[in-house]
Amino acid sequence: MNHTILNVPLVSDIPDNAKRVLFGMGCFWGVERLFWQLDGVYRTAAGYAGGVMENPDYRTVCSGTTGHTEVVEVVYFPDQISLNELLKVFWENHDPTQGNRQGNDVGSQYRSMITTYDPDQAQEALDSRNSYQAALTKSGYANITTELNSDQTFWIAEEYHQQYLDKNPNGYCGISGTGTCFI
Repeated sequence: MNHTILNVPLVSDIPDNAKRVLFGMGCFWGVERLFWQLDGVYRTAAGYAGGVMENPDYRTVCSGTTGHTEVVEVVYFPDQISLNELLKVFWENHDPTQGNRQGNDVGSQYRSMITTYDPDQAQEALDSRNSYQAALTKSGYANITTELNSDQTFWIAEEYHQQYLDKNPNGYCGISGTGTCFI
């Protein structure tokens, strides 16, 4: 199975000079589209992370019993796009203060989450959360509820979820930010 936009395998080792990060920002369809459009992104894939069940599927994740959230795996080339640039897209395109929801999408599978895979990424994600919290506080928003995790297992979602908004251009996209800029 290949990425319909980037034409690379969805399930394969990442290139030696690439890194990966997982972003949970609500429904993964719109999230994936945000990231596949960025120069320096090698691959995106919709999936699940942060739960207790191995190899979950959409139906069980939506039941709220697995503990997973919908995420997008972003594999990127750090010499072409920085993690900070990816974090800017993450913070500005959802409301990280909503807990187990994003807009009309309600449930633990829609919670905000960042999963990193090395100590430098983890520190940068933490610093970005602290910085964005200060900006949100100035704008009158509540505390960020985004989970910061390391080394979570990524379970790829079913094929029909991959690049969903490419296959269904008029499909649902609930992406909406707070209007607060990440600096």
